[in-house]
Amino acid sequence: MTAETVAEYDVMLYVGDTTFLDYGSIEAKKEGYGPIGKGGNGLILHSALAIEPQKGQSIGLLWQKLWNREPKQKPPKEETPTQKKKRQAAARKEARNRPFEQKESYRWVEALITVENLVSKHTQVIHAFDREGDITEVFDKVRQLQHTGVIVRAAHNRSLDSESERLWSKLEGQPISLEQEIELPQTSKRSARKTKLAVRFCPVNLRTPYRFDNRDPLLVYAVYATEVDCPEGETSVEWMLLTTEVVADIQTASMILRWYSYRWRVEEYHKIFKSGCQVEKYRLAAEGMKTLIGFLSVIAVELLQLTYLHRTQPLAPAIGILNPLELKILKAKSPKPSKLLTVNWAVEAIARLGGYLEHRSKTPIGIQVLWRGWLKLHDLCEGWLLAKET
Repeated sequence: MTAETVAEYDVMLYVGDTTFLDYGSIEAKKEGYGPIGKGGNGLILHSALAIEPQKGQSIGLLWQKLWNREPKQKPPKEETPTQKKKRQAAARKEARNRPFEQKESYRWVEALITVENLVSKHTQVIHAFDREGDITEVFDKVRQLQHTGVIVRAAHNRSLDSESERLWSKLEGQPISLEQEIELPQTSKRSARKTKLAVRFCPVNLRTPYRFDNRDPLLVYAVYATEVDCPEGETSVEWMLLTTEVVADIQTASMILRWYSYRWRVEEYHKIFKSGCQVEKYRLAAEGMKTLIGFLSVIAVELLQLTYLHRTQPLAPAIGILNPLELKILKAKSPKPSKLLTVNWAVEAIARLGGYLEHRSKTPIGIQVLWRGWLKLHDLCEGWLLAKET
């Protein structure tokens, strides 16, 4: 369904990110799970969301990859420090020599290939990745694809051309072309704020590592944004964005910054997935858990769409996010049906189904109460359809 919707657009963004699902407290049924983070146990989920490029609304989930790492073998009990060093060196060498398709980082290239094959050839696909996606294989694969581009936040101060000039020094030497205001969402390390970015841009040639058969330089465009007058106590924003899109003017540079800022949608999606859908609270065997995750993934996308419109377009018609049956059920369950069925009305009606109390109307509606209300609305709709059939 998402692919069919995407086919209506000339350009579509795809924002990708990886999250860890921790099931470390499961004492039994651990088969099919694996190590994550520092001593954790669980699954790894990579999601690719389709994002409308003008306003940043989520269109749907186009691709996900879910996997588990294999448990590490325990070291020999009598292992000496010298033996440990040799064993770790051998393990690192084996990891380096593994085919790229067998490495976890292949997921970034796999997303490019899978999405290209799923969407219409009339739609230009632009992927937005954070620093974890800054690998040469991504840029190399894009030059082999027909209607795919990328915006990647650089993690490496790469060597440019044959003179070995470095990426950061190249962009720092460019004049400031524009200043742009953006909204920064709140994170665990940053408070939400509006900030101004000074923007520089120019084309660069990335040197291709020796492991590639095609050693031709990778021509991309760099857009370098640094925060102006960062508030005291906050970490200054600095984005070095590499894109395969041609950035020849300030309008395009501004667009690239805006598109990259939409990458936060996938982080919001994973937050809803964990805190709203409570995906880490279930206690199932791995195969059952993977099936449940597929079901919850779709609901998390719907909640992401709902909360985004509630935040940005609360007075928009509710029919944009709910079907006629859902609206009919909500009107029947609402104590005071409204004449104007807006997004704001729909969110409040769904929240009441989830247990939101009217006398606490000044309290912000939380994602968990929306999650409960959304499930109840689905149950009521299913019950209505079953009753109609009988």
